[in-house]
Amino acid sequence: MNTRHAVVWVDHNEAHIFHLTPDSYAGEVIRSPHAHTKLHRKAGPTASSGHASEDPHYYHDVAMHLAGTEEILVVGPANAKLEFVRHLELHHHDLRAKVVAVETMDHPTDKEIAAHARAYFKREGTL
Repeated sequence: MNTRHAVVWVDHNEAHIFHLTPDSYAGEVIRSPHAHTKLHRKAGPTASSGHASEDPHYYHDVAMHLAGTEEILVVGPANAKLEFVRHLELHHHDLRAKVVAVETMDHPTDKEIAAHARAYFKREGTL
């Protein structure tokens, strides 16, 4: 969808993407085909963090749904939002340049995500 502003709330299992206008928003959810679960560590020295490795195809799908957007706000809990931005740096340079901020948000409702993003873009004077 081509809109000027978008917000993506992303964690390891799903991404909620909202394309914003001054009066409305349209949302969609992208689910990871390999939802991450906590892995059990085995005794002994290992380099494992206890988490499954990231699925680059999932982040690519999220990036494709942001194509055509001029300004992107990335939000989410913990590390997933940072891993997504890193993915953009490595594979989607054009979209990475459009990320205006990265913020921590735990698990808000879709309405709260859209309201937060609308307030952010209004505060920046771009919406």
